[in-house]
Amino acid sequence: MGNPIYFALTAGSEHDCVCALDLLSKVNIEGSNILADKAYGSLKIREYITLQKASYTIPPKSNAKEKWEYDKWLYIERHLIEYFLNKIKHFRKLATRYDKLATYFLAFIYCAAIFILCK
Repeated sequence: MGNPIYFALTAGSEHDCVCALDLLSKVNIEGSNILADKAYGSLKIREYITLQKASYTIPPKSNAKEKWEYDKWLYIERHLIEYFLNKIKHFRKLATRYDKLATYFLAFIYCAAIFILCK
């Protein structure tokens, strides 16, 4: 839990939930519980997760028209994802974004992830 499965680069101005369905379609989520923050609580994403026979633990936004229940204790486990992202930022090349080409940057993200997971 908390280990990456897939990475995707998007433009800095693009909202995170835009690529969420594409990322979810790349992995088999059947029987899984998807932990995500409030940004991923759109109806479209929640319906996709349900159609894939998976469950989700996503808190509703404070201004959401439709509120839903979520397991607050399970949601706490999301800190593992944040820990991993923090470890990635310890690599100076990633934190400062020196690479001009996105493919090189993404390749180094994969290298850093492998290094972290093997450590």
